[in-house]
Amino acid sequence: MKVLIASLYKNPFARIAFVLFFCLVGWWWYLQYLGLSNTEDTRQMWAVLYQIIALYGGILGIITSKAWGGSKSLFGRVVLAFSIGLLLQAFGQSMYSYYIYYLNIDVPYPSLGDIGFFGSIPFYIYGSILLARTSGVKVSLKSFETKIQAFLFPLVALSISYWVFLKGYDFVSTAPLKIFLDFGYPLGQAVYVSIALLTLLFSREVLGGIMKGPVRFFLFALIFQYISDYMFLYQESRETWIVGGMNDLCYATSYFLMTLSLIYVGIIYRRIEKV
Repeated sequence: MKVLIASLYKNPFARIAFVLFFCLVGWWWYLQYLGLSNTEDTRQMWAVLYQIIALYGGILGIITSKAWGGSKSLFGRVVLAFSIGLLLQAFGQSMYSYYIYYLNIDVPYPSLGDIGFFGSIPFYIYGSILLARTSGVKVSLKSFETKIQAFLFPLVALSISYWVFLKGYDFVSTAPLKIFLDFGYPLGQAVYVSIALLTLLFSREVLGGIMKGPVRFFLFALIFQYISDYMFLYQESRETWIVGGMNDLCYATSYFLMTLSLIYVGIIYRRIEKV
């Protein structure tokens, strides 16, 4: 952990990410606890701007993936998948801002923003699968016990998503696209977090060397992204979600962690080049 922190501290791109993130956190804290103008408009302005972390990380990730060989190499595809996922999240945020500030209307559901938010899920799933391959999970799945765990964990995650968000769903009066998204969001998110957690669990003994840190950093970022998505779905289903609230701060944090993961991969590549 000390090596990781030291590596990121010395990197200029990581320093920029830290400055952006802590400025946003400080602004959020001010609005929540000290701001005399803590209104929906001021919180909305904060929510519009935190996507800059996802945009910054996504662009850096695209550049880093090219260094790793891009689509021609396994780890290059991992980095590319997560980078595109971040950029799609930024696109979703931008579309929400388009509805609010340009069209001056409440964000509809479904909307153009869902192209980005839902579109990021397949890329996170694909990236998680590739990350599992780079971590040697196939090797550790040979025993019967781990095969049972590998089957049960996704089943539990999917079951929880169904019972919390989808039980008693009204299919009759709901539009087909909304049905697809209502089911696709929680179930798709459960898939990528299941793969991430299984990779983290089963790769402990087989994963080593210089790639151990980056892989686990990616996995942690994915888990935090899932927590943010789960919180949003839970609050939205109970009509307790507010713009610029704790959930938006969680999303900003998840973008920050994924950005640091992509930066760290670039640091590792430069180390390998020097060998």
